Amino acid sequence: MLAAAILAVTATGCTTGKSSTTQTQTQKTTQTAPPRNADAARQTLSWKPCPPPTPAEGGSSERAPGPDWECATLQAPLDYAKPRSNANSIGIALIRAKATDRSRRIGSLVFNFGGPGGSGITTLPAFADDYKALRTRYDLVSFDPRGVGRSSGVTCLDDRQLDAYYAADATPSTPAGEKALVERVAAYAAGCERNSGKVLPHVGTENAARDMDLMREVLGDAKLHYFGVSYGTELGGVYAHLFPDKVGRALFDGVVDPTADPVQSALAQAQGFELALTNYMEACTKTSDNCPTEPQIRALLQRLGDKPVPGGAGRELTRSLATGGIAQSLYSRDFWDYLTEGIEDAEGGDGRLLLSLGDAMNGRGQDGRYSTLQSSLNAITCADFAQRYTAAEIERRVPEFRKASPVFGDFMAWSLTQCTGWPVKGAWQTPDVSAKGSAPILVVGNTGDPATPYGGAKHMAQELGPGVAAELTYRGQGHGAYDSGNACVKGAVDAYLLDGTVPEPDKICS
Repeated sequence: MLAAAILAVTATGCTTGKSSTTQTQTQKTTQTAPPRNADAARQTLSWKPCPPPTPAEGGSSERAPGPDWECATLQAPLDYAKPRSNANSIGIALIRAKATDRSRRIGSLVFNFGGPGGSGITTLPAFADDYKALRTRYDLVSFDPRGVGRSSGVTCLDDRQLDAYYAADATPSTPAGEKALVERVAAYAAGCERNSGKVLPHVGTENAARDMDLMREVLGDAKLHYFGVSYGTELGGVYAHLFPDKVGRALFDGVVDPTADPVQSALAQAQGFELALTNYMEACTKTSDNCPTEPQIRALLQRLGDKPVPGGAGRELTRSLATGGIAQSLYSRDFWDYLTEGIEDAEGGDGRLLLSLGDAMNGRGQDGRYSTLQSSLNAITCADFAQRYTAAEIERRVPEFRKASPVFGDFMAWSLTQCTGWPVKGAWQTPDVSAKGSAPILVVGNTGDPATPYGGAKHMAQELGPGVAAELTYRGQGHGAYDSGNACVKGAVDAYLLDGTVPEPDKICS
């Protein structure tokens, strides 16, 4: 699947408090499931035809999902430490399409498409054709997690302010540039607190996992059958840790490394995007005589840092927006031709194509309105991870990042400021996903994945614990595997989700 508004390049995860890059340990906080308000589990969902997506969710606000889809709102405790306080509840927006073969229905299959911050309300209907086989026996269900889209989506700045925020220099090379970056990040965090302060302490992954268990119960399923992509694999891992006896058939695709702290995660992504860029350039030379080289790309970005080029509608393509656009195009081979064209156009002074790719990365629609994608991403990762990094700490690490990726290294290093000065403390150093007693979980890693590098799948399998993970390797390109079009991957996953057939150990698809 094209991950246009699903996982952002800065999805490295960091959280609040004062910094400590010196914290290199991977200390885990073991979570426990708190008591549940029994009344919440007894609620009845009111399913109705779905309205068009809201601007906060992205997608076209002029078109509803269609007659196969229905929507409802699940009422969940805002604070699971106080689950019986009716005054503190939050509505979780749900969407579903019922199974087509009702006589063979297994139950609900709950999707989370990652980010964190991606809207399931928008994404699942958009890619429903990819899941036709699964829909024969499952009700396809997704949701806007708390703090996302229709579920009290986090907002920080208005659309015009966000245009300026994403266009500004994200890779400072002078003390003045660093100071300006830190001030922008502080203003952004203050905006989040001002506009969404009530929900910020409660949007972390642990609470989202508890929402999914409440969802499972209200939907009438004894087990949670789950399809998690990218960050959705981390959410699934935390769910399996909290509720191992409730795991049904679960797929983790495009797997986040649960052992990585924010620095390690950002560094791995820098390496992953560098690998994807190399793979793109090698493939391009086999079909075209007009392929960019890495020095050419670096020179273009340097020029854009000094002098942006027109991007249409009165906007400019800056270095930051171009870097995001290049990264966005590496999420899928389907975008590689656009990358070639976009770089050539930008070198000729036309930044429209790369700007449109950068806008997709940032959740900006063609109408100039932003979804909550990036603000939700910040809020969730900063509620999760406890690390905070100063500009001085990041500056010392820039050479390491630059070595990992001459193109993306600086960008990824300075993304570690995203939780500096955040108004809410984070929950952990790294999440605990140990799931002793869980049913088998299918973990699929893609060797060419830029955003969730292949090593994350191995680490997730190890952390889930002995006998839990069944591993499948896809030797391919792009983010994730199931929606790559590879028949081997699709066949193995469908056999597992539909029939319960676990692939043979260490299965490889090419």
